[in-house]
Amino acid sequence: MGQYFAKEWAGPPFELFGSWHLGCLIVTILINLSFIWLRKSENQTQKDRVRYGIVIMLALSEGSWHVWNIAIGEWTIQTHLPFHLCAVLVWTSIIMLLTKNYKIYEFSYFLGIAGASQALLTPEAGIYGFPHYRVFQTICAHGSIVTAAFFMTLVEGFRPTWASFKRVIIWLNIYGVTVLIINVLLGSNYMFLLRKPETASLMDFLGPWPVYLFALEAIALFLCFLLYVPWMIKDRQNESTVAYNG
Repeated sequence: MGQYFAKEWAGPPFELFGSWHLGCLIVTILINLSFIWLRKSENQTQKDRVRYGIVIMLALSEGSWHVWNIAIGEWTIQTHLPFHLCAVLVWTSIIMLLTKNYKIYEFSYFLGIAGASQALLTPEAGIYGFPHYRVFQTICAHGSIVTAAFFMTLVEGFRPTWASFKRVIIWLNIYGVTVLIINVLLGSNYMFLLRKPETASLMDFLGPWPVYLFALEAIALFLCFLLYVPWMIKDRQNESTVAYNG
């Protein structure tokens, strides 16, 4: 059992879209699709149990990540402070689920689904492959971020607005500039603003620094807008229906 938590991993490396990876993606998709059924349920206790279950998964995945890195002697302020976007979204998602805070939901919906989904598709697992703890941790953490946003949307009935879209984009850029300053002061690379990650990622196709930062900005804008499109279509259909009935 110890080898699955060891710093040195002698097993096979992570296989992108291998059987383990695809299995985890399918399970994540099925869990989120089940919320369509859960929304129709009148059992509020059942809904609350699922909500708190996501909170526990978020806390355990992120908390155990820090404990593991401390145990193997890898924890540093340059790599493990909660400044990566998904690290921030773990804790804000917990607050959102516990308080049903709509302002947090706006960021969770756009950035959580867009950002964490990319991390699910291309996990930053380093040298670790299935069934090492590190792979399950990163998939559970990012999968739970996505699941939290879908839960609040499909079960609790939250939805983004055009104002939400604009707020998220503005604050994302403000946060990015703040983290860039922190990186310069600490010698860190949070949000990969100073260099690309060492493992394979989408950034490998986006050019050198700082070109890939502008490409990421464009991709973020596009993905967030894409996530708003269904609601834009729905609103226009409702407006057409009201106009027709009027």
